[in-house]
Amino acid sequence: MGCWNQIYTEEYSGKDNFFARLITHLPNYLFPCPMIIEDLGLIEYESAWKLQDEYVAEIAEGKRPPTLLLLEHPHVYTFGRKGQSENLLWGEEQLKQKGVSVHWVDRGGDVTYHGPGQLVGYPLIPLNPIRPDRSQEESSNLEDNTVRPVRSDYVGYVRSLENMLIITLARFGVIAGQREGKTGVWIQADVHSRCIHCSPEDRKKPAKLAAIGVKVDARGVTRHGFALNVNPDMEYWNGIIPCGLPEPVVSLADLLDPIPDMQAVKEEISKNFLQIFRT
Repeated sequence: MGCWNQIYTEEYSGKDNFFARLITHLPNYLFPCPMIIEDLGLIEYESAWKLQDEYVAEIAEGKRPPTLLLLEHPHVYTFGRKGQSENLLWGEEQLKQKGVSVHWVDRGGDVTYHGPGQLVGYPLIPLNPIRPDRSQEESSNLEDNTVRPVRSDYVGYVRSLENMLIITLARFGVIAGQREGKTGVWIQADVHSRCIHCSPEDRKKPAKLAAIGVKVDARGVTRHGFALNVNPDMEYWNGIIPCGLPEPVVSLADLLDPIPDMQAVKEEISKNFLQIFRT
């Protein structure tokens, strides 16, 4: 796709927006292709899903620069392509009482939770094709047969998202990392031991701080993304087995005092995302 000659920004509110200041003030030579970062605030899951489809079509046609959507969702459980219904622990009545909707979607992975206090990021970016000698198994399961699939470095993209989150968390004093054979960003037991709300048994285990579930479509453009637990209501994880793994889940609010402001986390995510994905 072609590149624009300047950095573009968009925002949905009339408030002073960090993203506009950040992207405008960075030197253009750092960005062979510009990138839009949009703060959607609190938005229904289905509305954001449809917006991704609209933007991805424009990006694939070269009508829009790569875009990162930052947002929060009302309470929702989403199941990916490998989702197992038995990992939903709450029944219909409890879901209704808690105000939780359920969606089956086209990303990778099993079930996860989104809700207020959790920062969700949906990067919509065209990936470079992988080398012809790379295994097709390293690409995502493509479902759109109307376009000849672009073999993209799906695994490398997920690792880059994890690294971006790890760098962000380090800026707030939380040491996190990857776990072999698992997706997402995790803390080790020594960090988990800070959690005064967690059970003594759980504090001895690694815990997940950020989840990742993505899709790369047949044109090589990404959808869905990452979810970082800043200060959500952790009770809602009791309604699922997150990602089908019986592992503890924590938030920054469990680990830090004072709790980082959501806007500060958005700013740090934006800066680090641009540094990693600017090309």
